[in-house]
Amino acid sequence: MDRSSHPRSRRFAAVVAAAAAATLLIAGCSSSSGGKQAEEGGSAVSAGKAGTPRMTVAMITHAAPGDTFWDTIRKGAEAAAAKDNVKLIYSSDPSGPNQASLVQNAIDQKVDGIAVTLAKPDAMKAEVTKAEQAGIPVVGFNSGVEDWKKQGLLEYFGQDESIAGEAFGRKLNSVGAKHTVCVIMEQGQVALEARCAGVKKTFSGKTDILYVNGTDMPSVRATITAKLKQDGSIDYVTTLGAPFAMTAIQSIADAGSNAKLATFDLNKDAVGAIKSGKIQWAIDQQPYLQGYLSVDSLWLYKTNGNYSGGGEAPVLTGPAFVDKSNVEKVAEFAAKGTR
Repeated sequence: MDRSSHPRSRRFAAVVAAAAAATLLIAGCSSSSGGKQAEEGGSAVSAGKAGTPRMTVAMITHAAPGDTFWDTIRKGAEAAAAKDNVKLIYSSDPSGPNQASLVQNAIDQKVDGIAVTLAKPDAMKAEVTKAEQAGIPVVGFNSGVEDWKKQGLLEYFGQDESIAGEAFGRKLNSVGAKHTVCVIMEQGQVALEARCAGVKKTFSGKTDILYVNGTDMPSVRATITAKLKQDGSIDYVTTLGAPFAMTAIQSIADAGSNAKLATFDLNKDAVGAIKSGKIQWAIDQQPYLQGYLSVDSLWLYKTNGNYSGGGEAPVLTGPAFVDKSNVEKVAEFAAKGTR
């Protein structure tokens, strides 16, 4: 994609980021109401609703059925869509080829923009290229921080998972951990693999990788339990999603283990577990913000030619640690399903 006519300075990126943050504040107070209700009701959203022509954005993710993490991303996307007079078409499939087919469907529908995750970047490459050749701007979010530029995406919103994993490993060092098991719920998913690789890189103790079937939670519980029973030296369990952390709490109890638990990602239940001490900390990548900025960025690009990061740098939404020292600050938002 030719970006030679667009400004790329840091100052420009900062201005765009500030504008996106301001629009987020406008929509945030009604985020729990959903896109349609917010569009038809909520005075805060109506007051700030764009007067630009209606546009259609397809958001296509690799979400697995039942993974509540993606509900938060979708809420952010719906809030931006309500504000920006955008028709949002959301679809998902954890299979790379199937997700690529969803991109092709969006191309066939001649949408005005596509926001996509690149959890399986090789599987997505051909269809992403087709979208760009059709003149449809494509932005990436959540997964694919190492691949978005290679595939010619306009911009990227998310967490650098390697950096997040490395920060997690250093946190383990700071609490004196000696042996962790890092639980990956989807083998080959680049973001998840990068998290555990980052942990292993900086953690001075021993790191085991444990693959589980993330679509079968009873199996996840049993597999973690068996691992803890097998190796009593494990003193920390590292999970890569809040629902899996909640299951790991049960596994630790089932195994009669003294291991502690820390996780990536938040939800309402995980916040409660941090308060009670069942989870020591979580890394928050702000999925609501990822969903919001992905949709809002496509509106900004279409209506004003803007794009964050100047096409050169991702817009990072994490990592940020949430533990007992600051969990109250995010609890009220987590209760609404927006953190």
